[in-house]
Amino acid sequence: MGALEWLSEDVPHLKASFDSAIVIGNAEFGMTQYILWMIICWILTLVVILVVSKKLTLIPKNKFINTVEYGYQFVRNDMGEGVIGHGYKKHVPFLATLFFFILISNFVGLIPGCKTPTGTISVTWALSLISFVYFIFWGVKAHGGLGYLKSLAPSGLPIVMVPIIWFLELLSTIIRLLTLAVRLYGNMFAGHMVLGIFALASSVFLLTCIQSMDVVSGVLTIPWFLLLVVMYALETLVAFLQAYVFTILSAVYIQLATSAH
Repeated sequence: MGALEWLSEDVPHLKASFDSAIVIGNAEFGMTQYILWMIICWILTLVVILVVSKKLTLIPKNKFINTVEYGYQFVRNDMGEGVIGHGYKKHVPFLATLFFFILISNFVGLIPGCKTPTGTISVTWALSLISFVYFIFWGVKAHGGLGYLKSLAPSGLPIVMVPIIWFLELLSTIIRLLTLAVRLYGNMFAGHMVLGIFALASSVFLLTCIQSMDVVSGVLTIPWFLLLVVMYALETLVAFLQAYVFTILSAVYIQLATSAH
């Protein structure tokens, strides 16, 4: 069998590997691989937070502790103080937890054999819902229920424009729930699918070369492997950027919900 025929037969199996499958229990009461990896990533996030909080020193000497502390300061200064402004400190724990969980989930998916929890829409919907409920809660707490609804329309508008702008702002607020979830899911799913295709192509051409001593297949393995390395580097960057985008948008929504218009 040639490399191309082998590749065409394996692509459907690659696609099927991204489908949600029950790994614990049954169809009525079970756990999919994505939920299992979500729990694993939550545990990893909790462990990172507990370990770092117990080993914090004035001058960090451990590179891992130093990296995590730098990440926390990045969230605190760039997303908290820089975006929310006054009263940002009470939101930093939420934003930092959100950032590190998404970041760990995205990075775990880069490990061969692991699944990224953010590669399924159910998990990103849950994260989006958490962020949505959080900024709505703080908006209501800052303005009151009726006051928050009124604050959707900026002050100073002509009276005839108020209902139109208010409706559009309400619609925009509700749509945030959708855009947060779909943006994260789409980027992570597509990126890992592309990585899988490049990894599959590299392995197929390499195995064909070894089995049949086909020099052409061996030569074709090189560009596929180089592209795989490049894609891994890009996907690592995307994993960080998506955690950053989700968290900073959550910070923006908190600022919009709590500030006086």
